[in-house]
Amino acid sequence: MKRLVALAVSAFGVRALLRRRSRAIEPADELRSRLAATRTTDEPEPPAATSADEPLDGVDARRADVHARARQSIDELSN
Repeated sequence: MKRLVALAVSAFGVRALLRRRSRAIEPADELRSRLAATRTTDEPEPPAATSADEPLDGVDARRADVHARARQSIDELSN
């Protein structure tokens, strides 16, 4: 009798585990479909590159200065 009860409890446990596992997969599928839908929408165009003739504002000027100093430091280290 104990074996029958143990078998029944095990069967219910396996069934519950399988049901829980299948539910966990469903949200993943839903998220994948949402991601695919957002990928098909129009993506924003990347910002146009500024030419060297255009004046730089404060942030862009600082960024250009940092990059120039970094390139100079790399050149000094490589020599």
